[in-house]
Amino acid sequence: MSDVPVSRSDVLTRAASLARRLLAASLFVGAALSLAACGSTPTPTYNLTAPGGFTAGGNGNGQLVVVAPTALAVLNTDKIMVEPGAGQVAYLADAQWSDNLPALLHARTIQAFENASKLRRVARPGDGVNADYTLVTDIRTFALRITDQGPVAVVEISAKLIGTQSGRILAAQVFRAAVPAASSAGPAATVALDQAQEQVLVQMVRWASTKF
Repeated sequence: MSDVPVSRSDVLTRAASLARRLLAASLFVGAALSLAACGSTPTPTYNLTAPGGFTAGGNGNGQLVVVAPTALAVLNTDKIMVEPGAGQVAYLADAQWSDNLPALLHARTIQAFENASKLRRVARPGDGVNADYTLVTDIRTFALRITDQGPVAVVEISAKLIGTQSGRILAAQVFRAAVPAASSAGPAATVALDQAQEQVLVQMVRWASTKF
């Protein structure tokens, strides 16, 4: 029987697929070891930062209430999500967020608007503010995605700006940023994810500010 020739592209594709499977396995094993040792070694904790030093347009009229983001259960946690391959979900074993992701991103979104918009006030629901606008967001993706070119931090958030009195959606947009990470280790992954979410928040603040 004659041998079937294998192209170089097939070899590279198989190698990349094997690398992703090995990474997924290592993440799983690392998570198990982390749980086993959690009584003695605390997991390193990382924060997100609110973007500053940028400007937003608009007249700055009115008051804005920012609702806490919604998210699927896999993202409603302080664990840092990894996508080793299509349809696969894992978490970093050597890093965690300082709070559940939606709560953390909620605080940074408010701070981003406070840092750049010209609104009279930016608040949370329940702060007693008679809001003119309400911002509703959903975290679609907030993960370190393993690709053939290396790990990439991907953040995607949908936003809706609602007129509080009318209850009508005034504008809607999806914001996305992707930042290459130096590695899939906790310190490098969190730096890239922080940079990606800062880019998304800058886009969101500038977009919303033109509607006020």
